[in-house]
Amino acid sequence: MTHVIDLVADLGEGFGAYTMGDDEALLDVLTSANIACGFHAGDPRIMDATVRHCVERGVAVGAHPSFPDLVGFGRRAMDLSPDEVRTDVLYQVGALQAFAAAHGTRVRHVAPHGRLGNLVATRQDYAGAVADAVASLDRSLIVLAQDGELADAARARGLRVGIVGIADRAYRDDGTLVPRSEPGAVIHDERQISERTVRMVTEGVIRSAGGRDIPVACDTVLLHGDTPGAISLAHLIRRELLAAGVAIAPLTDVLDARSGVSGNGA
Repeated sequence: MTHVIDLVADLGEGFGAYTMGDDEALLDVLTSANIACGFHAGDPRIMDATVRHCVERGVAVGAHPSFPDLVGFGRRAMDLSPDEVRTDVLYQVGALQAFAAAHGTRVRHVAPHGRLGNLVATRQDYAGAVADAVASLDRSLIVLAQDGELADAARARGLRVGIVGIADRAYRDDGTLVPRSEPGAVIHDERQISERTVRMVTEGVIRSAGGRDIPVACDTVLLHGDTPGAISLAHLIRRELLAAGVAIAPLTDVLDARSGVSGNGA
């Protein structure tokens, strides 16, 4: 059996004169991009340039909506109503759709960022709000999520779901991520991360923080570009996946291959 996987990273996460990570170098590795939409990072100039760079490299454009938390980089919990979550997601994805249209492409997926991304895995109301926003806007959009409430809510509305595997984050025994506030939440050893990634893609398992092998479905691997050595690590992961016989393709192609549909969705 030939394994196929999408490689995605969070891009456009600067603001004004401030930048974070080397997006241009990372684009050489990726097949998809989660682009910040202005609430946790990004601004109109950065969004415009990031979409343009994705189009130039043939990288699929995705929206990365967040809580309205620029100061906290979207990583703080906020007490929003489900309708606020729904309309905030609509606002952000709609903004990115405008830049995508201006550059002759379209938004392919939606991937909630940071604390919102964590909460939609466990909170049914927030998950439903995000899924409602996507379904009302464009039913061809793919929802990126971990297994949990958001994936269930999206499928219940007839939306396609891409399950995200996170190479450098520690998993609990129940399959949820170890919170960043806890020691060991982020793994830094490059060899360990690349080995975990290959095993996650080819075997469908990952070693938890508790020392257990737990099942992890994975349609796309999330690479981080804002940590020391991120670019070399991304290249290492890509090389190791290819050496293991894994095909790397845009998310639409991965999901089509899983469902037996032919055609190029890039």
